Amino acid sequence: MHRVSRPSVSGILINAAALVLVLSYALPYIYLLMTSIKPAADVQQIPPSFFPAVISFENFREVLQSSTLPKAFINSLTVAMLTTALSLMVAVPAAYVATQYRRRITTFFLLFALVTRMVPSVSLGVPLFQLLKSIGLLDTIPGLVLAHTSAAVPLALLLMSAFFEGVPKELEEAARMDGCTRFQAFRKIILPIITGGIAVTALFTFITSWNEFLYALLLTSESTKTAPIVIAEYNSVYGLAWGAMTAAAVLYSLPVIIVTLALQKQIVGGLTFGAVKG
Repeated sequence: MHRVSRPSVSGILINAAALVLVLSYALPYIYLLMTSIKPAADVQQIPPSFFPAVISFENFREVLQSSTLPKAFINSLTVAMLTTALSLMVAVPAAYVATQYRRRITTFFLLFALVTRMVPSVSLGVPLFQLLKSIGLLDTIPGLVLAHTSAAVPLALLLMSAFFEGVPKELEEAARMDGCTRFQAFRKIILPIITGGIAVTALFTFITSWNEFLYALLLTSESTKTAPIVIAEYNSVYGLAWGAMTAAAVLYSLPVIIVTLALQKQIVGGLTFGAVKG
């Protein structure tokens, strides 16, 4: 007879802790989703109910028919995509050089990137406002992209440096012996290996720009404001429009979910890159 193995106490505790952790993250979003499909009268009821008595999509219709939110969504998507592309163009080669060709200046460069991540964004808002105003990029998409890139590049640089640390230097040396230049070795050998890390960095950079609020508040007005600003405006002197705000928040979360699912394979590969060395 085969003995049936029973789960250990430690295994049960780990699974229970994982379940509690997942629920702690999922429940607020589930409640947000449930609130977004409630009729306006049910949203304001006391005591509040978790599940809607009647499913209604009137909040989504109100949001999609508004004159400001669809354009703000387009602005957010444009800024996030351009910020991600520009940040990767800067961070990927810079991180490669900083990690593969160790010098005192490259170590200082990475340390400086880490320090810039510690500077509060609010302390940089006014200088960025004055700078963009002086060069004519205030209240423009390119100006906001530059502001977001200034915050995203240090993060992208640190992430890519960690991934490049896991690439053996012997790979480039072998490519150089086969006649490749440094750039050819980087493009043909190193980049295909590091695609998972690039995907992870692209996702975090996209989320950083997508969720950014302060710079968008300071550097934009009606024509270029992003979705977080428009969603915050549902809280006004006339009250808080819970239904419309939650519907807008649900729609706003969809691009990040879609990008995460689309890059799931690369993200898993990137997060496990360098974990096993044989």
